[in-house]
Amino acid sequence: MGEIYTQPLAGPLPGGSAGASVTLRPLRCGEIQAPPGLLHRQDGLPGKARGLGIGVAKDQRIWLPIPVYLVEHPTAGHVLIDTGAPAAAAHDLKSAFGRLGAAIFNVRMNSEDSVAAQLRELGVEPREIKTVVMTHLHLDHAGSIGEFPHSVFVVAKREWETAHAPRGFVRGYIRKQYEHAFDYRLLDYEADAINSFAAFGRAFDLFGDGSVTLVSTPGHSAGHQSIVLRLSGREALICGDAAYTRRTLTDGSPPLLLDDEHNFRRSLREIRSYMQITPSALVIPGHDAEVWSQLEPRYA
Repeated sequence: MGEIYTQPLAGPLPGGSAGASVTLRPLRCGEIQAPPGLLHRQDGLPGKARGLGIGVAKDQRIWLPIPVYLVEHPTAGHVLIDTGAPAAAAHDLKSAFGRLGAAIFNVRMNSEDSVAAQLRELGVEPREIKTVVMTHLHLDHAGSIGEFPHSVFVVAKREWETAHAPRGFVRGYIRKQYEHAFDYRLLDYEADAINSFAAFGRAFDLFGDGSVTLVSTPGHSAGHQSIVLRLSGREALICGDAAYTRRTLTDGSPPLLLDDEHNFRRSLREIRSYMQITPSALVIPGHDAEVWSQLEPRYA
């Protein structure tokens, strides 16, 4: 394995064009199972135990979509948001997540659900993906990074640092998923290039043309970021895991596990404020099965 190459992302990536809008294809790359209490915190120690799956039968757990998004920019090319689970999860969870991960996580996935297979079905080869934006590096989002050696990866600097800290697995990271000699651009949300956008206090214009705006939404993980896309007639907000479900967007119900609850609630306030001032926006929470069942194949 070669040296991992990182550099600060101090300015827009090339390829932007004035007034550009993008198209969006939500891709469901399999499903991962979780107890309901993991998505929405329940009170007391018994509630926490149920949220961790203790005493929750398999038939009481729910299947959550594993999200990936294909964005098509008219001049900057194909952009991917997250990479989903590794293709190996379709047939060998130990290979995908390690022995402990295979004991904890249950994934429902076919070989055709992998991000690379779905891209090819759409006529896009993985080598044609110029840019991959990572909301964060948890195992169900970073699992197929290795499929895109020709891409530029955009990760929040804080997320990259946290993902490389000791005991990463207990915080949802598997280092082998992103320990590749690829081109990583680290976005420091404290840098001079950071501006505000709508209700978001910290934002970065990825191509310098307003088509893809990255916004800092930490809390679920230390360096989590969400993405605002300019479609032809409205905007779309990819929440990532800043909000698992529509319920969290509606009533603020937090999930069980958070990196930082204060930051989570601040990020959620910014998202909910954005929804109020941009009521026409398509807002997609990270793992809401009902919302995903209602999404269209393509948004322009």
